[in-house]
Amino acid sequence: MSTGSQLSLLPHPEKSNELPQKSEGQIIVGDTLAELKKIADQTFQSCVTSPPYWGLRDYGIPGQIGAEMKLEEYIQKLVEVFREVKRTLKDDGTFWLNIGDGYTSGGRTWRDSDKKNKGRGMEYRAPTPEGLKPKDLIGVPWRVAFALQADGWYLRSEIVWYKPNAQPESVKDRPARAHEHVFLFSKNEQYFYDHEAVREKGDNGLPRNLRSVWQVNTEPYPEAHFATFPRALVVPCVLAGSKRDSTVLDPFFGSGTVGLVSAALSRKFVGIELNPEYAQLAKKRLGW
Repeated sequence: MSTGSQLSLLPHPEKSNELPQKSEGQIIVGDTLAELKKIADQTFQSCVTSPPYWGLRDYGIPGQIGAEMKLEEYIQKLVEVFREVKRTLKDDGTFWLNIGDGYTSGGRTWRDSDKKNKGRGMEYRAPTPEGLKPKDLIGVPWRVAFALQADGWYLRSEIVWYKPNAQPESVKDRPARAHEHVFLFSKNEQYFYDHEAVREKGDNGLPRNLRSVWQVNTEPYPEAHFATFPRALVVPCVLAGSKRDSTVLDPFFGSGTVGLVSAALSRKFVGIELNPEYAQLAKKRLGW
């Protein structure tokens, strides 16, 4: 059975000799909403990002997005951030959003860390959202997508990121999760999308359009205790959504994967990151 597009287009990310001679980019340390408001209209060709997931990680920064006690507050904050993203995109720009889901806490107020993922340890757990029950799947990705659609974005595609090496789950009353969502939004009805750049080989060996299920292994970075974007997930977003020498934005830059891929594909980039330690990690990966 075919699991969809198998995406692996770039060499290993951490070998400095495989990076371009010079990466044209900028890393801004600060609150992403405040920093975006300082950027001029129509600056970026595309935005590729993965914001902190709601109630799943504690990044240790006051005011961090994802630590809200109410789901509605989290969604509203993302809507406000991405409204500024839309303003700073060119009229034919696209926005690629990776966002994960979760389950209600069932009344638990904390969560242990584990050896494989220290970032899972949390001193807080958000209460069960109104209208949901303990053990309910929350549906965060689609709630955010519909809120952005209502705010004026064109919701153009739902992409399923299938993870062959997904972290095991010990659950015994549902299937273990092995996927996340990536949504493609556009600023306007007509927009730049280079379908030729992401054509793939079909089962018959002939080229075909990129499909909406992407098989991509997770790609841990040993110096980061938080989830990092796999480069192979970012590559088709950058290739399809931007032109050579144009500028790609990531308002939740983390360890800098979007910058790494953009530079390797001859794009400029701007990353905004709240945590100074993560910004330093991104600089190290970029060879700065």
